[in-house]
Amino acid sequence: MNPQPLICVTDVEASSRFYQHVFGCRSDHGGREYERLVKNGRLVMQLHRFDVAHDHGPIGDVHDRPYGNGALLWFEVDDFDAALARAMELGVEVVLPRHRNPPDGYGGPNHWEFWFRDPDGYTVVMASPDGSADNGWSPDAPA
Repeated sequence: MNPQPLICVTDVEASSRFYQHVFGCRSDHGGREYERLVKNGRLVMQLHRFDVAHDHGPIGDVHDRPYGNGALLWFEVDDFDAALARAMELGVEVVLPRHRNPPDGYGGPNHWEFWFRDPDGYTVVMASPDGSADNGWSPDAPA
């Protein structure tokens, strides 16, 4: 199975540029109403303008804020430090600064996380691969 997340946004082209810059992905469709973003030949996410129904009807309400309430857009990235720097270049609103999960000890994914908001206010989490926070242990090591 391959997840194919789709979010409604107010400006597809601006959101596309944002995600392309932060995650180093590229446009696979382009346009003002809908976008597909890919990296290494795989779909990363889809962007859809709120007020466009296409042939399926509306899929979001531009007035129902905050967008993504109760959901996180979570991305594992191989270039965590570089992606974090690119996000900071854009002046993102930081929700949780760079931190290790778990904060200390054993268990959990043992990776780095950074939580921020995208241009529409969705909460985005970037995480390094599991086991990458230090060399002391791995997520599947016995406790």
